[in-house]
Amino acid sequence: MSDSSQDRAEGAFDKLKGKAKEVFGDATGNDDTKAEGQMDQGKGEAKQGVAGAKDKVDDAVKKVTGN
Repeated sequence: MSDSSQDRAEGAFDKLKGKAKEVFGDATGNDDTKAEGQMDQGKGEAKQGVAGAKDKVDDAVKKVTGN
């Protein structure tokens, strides 16, 4: 698995896990769990953003080097 693919997969997992925590925290009235879930979702978004940036850098390097 490429580095960016791993970041993308981890990001998707973090977003899913975060959404579950947020819903659970909301349903139980636990603001800490809800906030933790929102942070996990943000972390997942960031990881997916990093994966996209890595892909763009790889594409640019391939254009320059002709590989």
